[in-house]
Amino acid sequence: MCRNIKSLFNFDPPATDVELHDAALQFVRKLAGTTRPSKRNEAAFDKAVMAITLAARELIDSMETSQPPKNRAEEAAKARLRAAARYG
Repeated sequence: MCRNIKSLFNFDPPATDVELHDAALQFVRKLAGTTRPSKRNEAAFDKAVMAITLAARELIDSMETSQPPKNRAEEAAKARLRAAARYG
């Protein structure tokens, strides 16, 4: 899938509703093959985003782990290092 899809599970602080909505929007855009639906398909597009957002929230809230939560700043720094190594 896309390289820029990020894990939202096991972070401190937890994933926000906005982050889950943005992830769902990205997923629906990928499936639909467009960033903006036509007027005719807008309702179906928005309905899919909402359904996936709700499913993602349910998934994130129900998952369990024995690992300590990841720190967002540390993970972002690691991602920047990987990007620098990849793109120079």
